[in-house]
Amino acid sequence: MNIIYYKQAVKVLEHMDYATKHRIKCGIESMPKGDIKKLRGHIELYRLRIGDWRILFSYIDNETVLIEKISTRGEVYKGV
Repeated sequence: MNIIYYKQAVKVLEHMDYATKHRIKCGIESMPKGDIKKLRGHIELYRLRIGDWRILFSYIDNETVLIEKISTRGEVYKGV
């Protein structure tokens, strides 16, 4: 599976401590396993839950995932 990151998602990952970054990267790489749900009110947007962190993503095609936003539970849904 190909994974493409938006610039904002890369910036968030760069500022994380190693343990959290590792957990999130492992969660993203193991998709479609995990706690994934489709967001209500959005046609193509999904979320992956890893602890208190949320990853918003969409599928470009069957083999490509676009990571759009990574943030904490309270902040990720603002502006979506």
